Amino acid sequence: MKIIGLDVGSKTIGVAISDAFGWTAQGLTTLKWTEPNFDEELESIFKDLLEEHMIEKAVVGLPKNMNGSIGERGEASLKFADFLEEKFSIPTVLWDERLTTMAAEKVLIEADVSRKKRKKVIDKMAAVMILQGYLDSQS
Repeated sequence: MKIIGLDVGSKTIGVAISDAFGWTAQGLTTLKWTEPNFDEELESIFKDLLEEHMIEKAVVGLPKNMNGSIGERGEASLKFADFLEEKFSIPTVLWDERLTTMAAEKVLIEADVSRKKRKKVIDKMAAVMILQGYLDSQS
């Protein structure tokens, strides 16, 4: 079963997918969007992604505050998960993503990736970390 992992931001969505065995996460792409527009274009993009990769489940990063409460960004992720479930009838898991973007940036800095290139891949890398965290918890 393939799973899609999503790091939902206000301007971009990092996308990762698992292998067919659900062991590893690979970065796929970063989508541009204008929150909170769940328009036909976004529906079409996700319909194509889910069909092309035969996705059976989604893991959406849930950015909680450090005290565990859910703030504005967390509410946006909840709405996005609802959108996926309602439009595509796909089971969705919310995954605590605290500090994943910071961890992704640290990995990219240690790999000596330039600031300009980091900006282009940070959301995709965060999606990989979200999905891999979920996959690791399932084994």
